[in-house]
Amino acid sequence: MNLEITDRWLSVQEIAHYLGISKETIYRWIDSKKIPAHKIGKQWKFKTQEVDQWILTGEAEDKQ
Repeated sequence: MNLEITDRWLSVQEIAHYLGISKETIYRWIDSKKIPAHKIGKQWKFKTQEVDQWILTGEAEDKQ
């Protein structure tokens, strides 16, 4: 039985790489509750589908 896992949970490092930004930026967004993130134990995890939707709806824009 060969099950392929799609849309797996990504780490901070993986989501930073996926978005082409630094891990520090991801942590700043987590602290300000901007990016959709889930804490599992002591680690932050992300679903690419949620992050993609967050970007496409314009919620990722810097409102300064």
